[in-house]
Amino acid sequence: MSLAEPSIFDLSPAEKLQLVEDLWDDLAATPQSVPVQPWHKDELARRKANLMKHPGSSLGWEEVQRKVRSWHGR
Repeated sequence: MSLAEPSIFDLSPAEKLQLVEDLWDDLAATPQSVPVQPWHKDELARRKANLMKHPGSSLGWEEVQRKVRSWHGR
C-alpha cells in the first residue's frame, strides 16, 4: 500500500495562508532577486509621469481606507 505524496492543496485554509505569508516574507528578504517584468517597469513609469503631471490626482492612504470602508459599510 503506497501513500500519496502530500500536496499544498490538502492544506487547510489557515495553513495555506501561512504558506503564502512565509513565501512572501522569503521573497521580501531579497527583493533584488525578484524578477520585474519590463511591462511592470513601463506601467510604473507611466503612473509616475501621470502623478508628476497631475500631482493632485492621487489619494492619500487615509482617504483610500475611508473610501474602501464606506463601500463596504464599515
